Amino acid sequence: MGFILRNKKINNKMNKADQYYKQNLYKLITKGYKDENPRPKYKDGTPAKSIYLTQVFEEYDVYNGEFPFTTLRNTAVKTGIKEVMWIYQSQDSSLQTARQSGIDWWDNWDIGNGTIGIRYGETVKKWDLMNKLLHSLKQEPFSRRHIMNLYQESDLLESKGLHPCAYETIWSVRKQEKEMILDMTLVQRSSDYIMANWINKAQYYALLLMVCSDLNYKPGKFCHYVHNLHIYDRHLNAANELMLREPLEENPVLELNINKGFYSIKLEDFLIKGFNSPKKIKSELEIAV
Repeated sequence: MGFILRNKKINNKMNKADQYYKQNLYKLITKGYKDENPRPKYKDGTPAKSIYLTQVFEEYDVYNGEFPFTTLRNTAVKTGIKEVMWIYQSQDSSLQTARQSGIDWWDNWDIGNGTIGIRYGETVKKWDLMNKLLHSLKQEPFSRRHIMNLYQESDLLESKGLHPCAYETIWSVRKQEKEMILDMTLVQRSSDYIMANWINKAQYYALLLMVCSDLNYKPGKFCHYVHNLHIYDRHLNAANELMLREPLEENPVLELNINKGFYSIKLEDFLIKGFNSPKKIKSELEIAV
């Protein structure tokens, strides 16, 4: 895998998300490890090789104005929110309902029966994970057991399908003066830094807002832990393009306009501003399946 690194000095005036993006891209290119015999392939059958880092952690203090939104590239935030609603509100794994919601990127993972297997939303429904979380956060807010885990071994054995990437969220409540503040950490076993990472951040921050809305809590910290953060070999030109970009002065905004119960929230209830300003990546991007 060849790569010509042309890095500019990181601007300390960048928002925190842009700083993380530049720093992690630089580390990936200069210190990343090369995989061997990868499972994913491109559509032409070529193995999708990657360079990767392990144990990458990002922290955003939302309560004090830090947000997980980059200005270096566009983010499909609306589609990301639709996917979170498909998983945690609709709670199924049907590709038909995904397409009806405007989500088509799961088509490549059809296991042959029009679903992605017992994964994501179907796992949430089977184990009643969302309702259990809302109940425990409401009834025992200061518990240290607020966890939703989609990596259920029996589900993985029962059906084919991609193993969940964004598979766990951990939640904590703290009280500051009279406000109840909710912190959330998203845990991923694997994250494609060019194609999906920033969509995952936006959609799981949206999930944090949805849970806060249901409980009348305030969003506190949003943290993102990725155990294997990677760039595929055919995305290296895109990585170089991003390294050369300057951040925008406009900060993207994602808020809920109204407090509602979790299952009543709709896409139009979100205030989405500033996500259309960042430029799209010019380099051609191929998905690795």
